[in-house]
Amino acid sequence: MLQTGVVVQNLVYAYSNQEPVLRDISFTLNPGDRVALMGSTGSGKSTLLENLIGLKQPLSGKIWINDILVEPKTLPQIRRNIGFSFQDANDQLFMPTILEDVTFGPRNYGVPPAIAIDKARHLLADFGLEAYINRSAHELSGGQRRLAALAAILALEPTILILDEPTNGLDPAWRRHLAQVLLRLPVQVILIASHDLHWLSKVTQRALVLSGGQIAIDRDIQPLLQDADTLDKLGLPVGW
Repeated sequence: MLQTGVVVQNLVYAYSNQEPVLRDISFTLNPGDRVALMGSTGSGKSTLLENLIGLKQPLSGKIWINDILVEPKTLPQIRRNIGFSFQDANDQLFMPTILEDVTFGPRNYGVPPAIAIDKARHLLADFGLEAYINRSAHELSGGQRRLAALAAILALEPTILILDEPTNGLDPAWRRHLAQVLLRLPVQVILIASHDLHWLSKVTQRALVLSGGQIAIDRDIQPLLQDADTLDKLGLPVGW
């Protein structure tokens, strides 16, 4: 296995008493990879991401994160390696202020309060949120909440970042700002599930496309986005 990165081998997942949603999924994400996970609604993108971080358990197959096999006993270690952002940033912001949200993870792992606060202030300043550190997430715009949630994830210094529909509800200016932030992050691997094809073309180099429960396509994203016929057949008509 790889020293760092993600390896998925013959993954099969099904909900109770149903046909598999994911069938024989295999792929590798190497250090330096910035990868788009694409597919029509219901293709299993979120389900696959939740398998990667152990929120769901596959019927068969194996997943390694930084050379660690994903299984119940390794989940605390796995989740120190992966930063995962849910579709709704509000699911990750629950403290009275965003400063407390960003320091929560490090303090929970024993980082001294002064160090956690200093790191949080620097992250929030990098994301243009220094003026809002003492505000609640409910007082922020959708774009600001998204960045605050990302800061809370990065405070734990993950090597792998997984984002589920990160541009949902963001206007063009905030989508651009989020892209600029992602492009300079010091992480080994980024995997982003999204329907926002134009935005994905700005922040990723490779595309995995789910269709029929399998990886139908694994190729560079730029030529794929120029192949309108293929995208249309996959339920991803470009420009819509």
